[in-house]
Amino acid sequence: MADSDQKTVGLLYGKTGMEVTVPASAVVLEGRPPGPVADAAAAVRAALAEPIGAAPLAELLAAKRPGTVAVTVSDITRPVPNGDFLPPMLEVLNAAGVDDSRIVVIIGTGMHRSSTDEEREALVGPGVASRVEVIDHVAADAESLVRVSDDPPVSVCRRFAEADFRIVTGFIEPHFMAGFSGGRKGVCPALVDLATIGRFHGHEALADPRADSGVLEGNPCHEIALAVAKAVGVDFLFNVALSRDRKIAGVYCGDLEAAHLAGCRDVAEWATATVDGPFDLVVTSGGGHPLDATFYQTVKGMCGALPALGPESHLLIASECPEQLGSPAFTELMAKWSGDWQGFLADITAHPERTELDQWEFQMQSRVLARIGMDRLHLVSGGMPPVTQRHIGVSPVLGEGSAAARANAFIIGFLDEHPEARVAVIPDGPYTMLRAG
Repeated sequence: MADSDQKTVGLLYGKTGMEVTVPASAVVLEGRPPGPVADAAAAVRAALAEPIGAAPLAELLAAKRPGTVAVTVSDITRPVPNGDFLPPMLEVLNAAGVDDSRIVVIIGTGMHRSSTDEEREALVGPGVASRVEVIDHVAADAESLVRVSDDPPVSVCRRFAEADFRIVTGFIEPHFMAGFSGGRKGVCPALVDLATIGRFHGHEALADPRADSGVLEGNPCHEIALAVAKAVGVDFLFNVALSRDRKIAGVYCGDLEAAHLAGCRDVAEWATATVDGPFDLVVTSGGGHPLDATFYQTVKGMCGALPALGPESHLLIASECPEQLGSPAFTELMAKWSGDWQGFLADITAHPERTELDQWEFQMQSRVLARIGMDRLHLVSGGMPPVTQRHIGVSPVLGEGSAAARANAFIIGFLDEHPEARVAVIPDGPYTMLRAG
C-alpha cells in the first residue's frame, strides 16, 4: 500500500499499545468516550452528596450509625481508579463517626486469584492501604462465607454480609455476558461462592442469546446477579465510567439499581459504534492492560467483534497475555479439549447440571468459533508461548518479530490475497459495543 492509501490505528495492547497499518478505507469502529472529569475528588464528593435514587451517603450513615462498614473494590483485572474515589469516601465515613479501624475494603475476586501485597496497595492506593484493612474474597474458603439464601443456595463473603453498612464499588463498561459490568456484579460474582459463580456462568444462562453485551432486559446473567445482590443487601452503590485513559469520566452512586441503570444509559451512548454489515477482516484488541494479561479475558474482545463478523470473515485479535491462559482450572480445561470446541459444547450441553470452573469462557469463545471457524480466528500475542497458542481454539500468528510486526505482516498478507477486502478496526476491543446501523 502506498502511504496515501493507508492509515495507522492504535490498539489497546498491554501497557504500551500497538499500532497497525490498514487501508485508508478501513472503518474504525469506536464509540465517543468522554474525557476525564476536571477534578476527580470534587466529582466524587459531589456525587456522594447528591446520589441517584437515595439519600446522601452522610445522611444514610447518620441514620444507621453503623459499627462496621465494608467497601468492595474490583480486583486487579479491572482498571478501576479506586485510589481516586476511596479517600473522599473515607472522609465521609470518618465524618460520620466511622473510624478507619472499623472499615474493611474487600477485593471482589470472584474466582480469580488472590492479590499480591503489591497489587493490593496498587488497587486501593498506598494512602488507603496504610489506613484500613484490605482483604481478598476467597470463593473456595467455606469458613469465610455465610449462607444468605437457600433457594437457590447462595453464600457470600462473611465480612461483607455481616457488616452493618455495605458499599459496593466498581466501573461500568459493556459486558459480553451480563450486558454491562458494575452494579450487582460487585456482589455476584465478585463476592459469592463457587457454586453461585457456576450458576451465574452456567451453560443454560450463556446459551440464552440475551446474555450479551448491552442487554439487561431478560438477560439471565443480569437477573441472577441482581437477585443475589438484593438478597445480600447493598446500602450504597458507587460506580464510575472511565475515559479511554482510565480516568473517571462519570460517577453514578446511590441506589443499587437506579444508579447502575443511569450509568448504563450513558455508557451505552458513549461506547456504541454502528456496523453496516460484515467485514472481510476485523482487527481488534484484548483491551490492553490489565484486561489482556490472560487469554481468559481476551475472549471478551473476540465476542465484542461478533456483530462485525459474517461466516467468511477473519478476525485478528491482539492480546499480550503475559500471564498465559489464566487460572489453573481454565488452563486444564483448554488442554483437555485442545481447541475441540464442538466436542466441548456437546459435552456441556449433555451435562447442564455440571459446571466446571471457567468453562463459561470457552463457551463464549465458541460463539465466535461457530460463526467463523478456528481457521479464521487469528491471535497475535507477545506473552504466550507458541506451543500454548496452538491448543486454544485459535489460529496463532507466529513467526519472528514483535507482536506488532507480526500483526502488521498478517494484515499485509491478507490484503495481498484479498485486495478488495472490507476492513474494520476496533481499537478499544471489548470496551466498544457494536450495533447494526
